[in-house]
Amino acid sequence: MRGGTLCGPAEWQRPVLAMTSPIDIPLTDDALLAQCEVQTFRAGGPGGQHQNVTDSAVRLRHVPTGLTVTCRAQRSQYLNKMDALRRLRLKLQKLAAPPAPPRKATRPSRAAVERRLSAKKGRGSVKQLRRPPGGEE
Repeated sequence: MRGGTLCGPAEWQRPVLAMTSPIDIPLTDDALLAQCEVQTFRAGGPGGQHQNVTDSAVRLRHVPTGLTVTCRAQRSQYLNKMDALRRLRLKLQKLAAPPAPPRKATRPSRAAVERRLSAKKGRGSVKQLRRPPGGEE
């Protein structure tokens, strides 16, 4: 096994459940990293021999919530880890945000309906002028 922890792929793909209690997001990267399991692996894809021999890709799993973030954009494991921490912080903020209020169903006004229908009639008449002259087919 190359770097990282002994966790298998099934453990990394657990679904994230809606959080009932508020999430405390650590202010420092070190504190956030302490709450995570870190796994490194080979990035793969284009990039030639350097990517084929370097474990530069990083996968972070936030243990309290089960969120998983993967980053393999850079050639440096350190830069990938910093980018993964940034992405994880954004996901945690999104998860901790209050839900959006429910959408109210509205009807279009009568004037809006009339504007839409007149625009459709205008487009239809323009298209009718594009037809070749002659009898109906």
